[in-house]
Amino acid sequence: MHKDMRLRSSALIAAGLGLAAIGFTGRYVLKRMPQLSQRMAEAYKNIPKLDSQSLANSKYYKGGFESKMTRREASLILDVSPTANKVKVKQQFKKIMAVNHPDKGGSPYIAAKINEAKDLLEK
Repeated sequence: MHKDMRLRSSALIAAGLGLAAIGFTGRYVLKRMPQLSQRMAEAYKNIPKLDSQSLANSKYYKGGFESKMTRREASLILDVSPTANKVKVKQQFKKIMAVNHPDKGGSPYIAAKINEAKDLLEK
């Protein structure tokens, strides 16, 4: 019985120390909470906002593909002038295809559109 009492008292002491540690940790967190919430509010204010105006001024083309590709659309895809020479078209094609190739994780559909744009502008 004597040994059994010692184990129980050791378990109670360990449980008490554990509860004390949890209590002190909770107290510390609650004291720091106003500073933490203030920091979070400041960080939130510093996040750039995305609104329709900033999206309207974006350099990216808004809209899908046309049913039949035009020189304008092809030049937008390859980021060249509609009257660009074959050398410039080929350079841009290689640059854009290197990033969008299906073997490198790109979309086969986008790769097909890039090829179509190159073919149209090289005519």
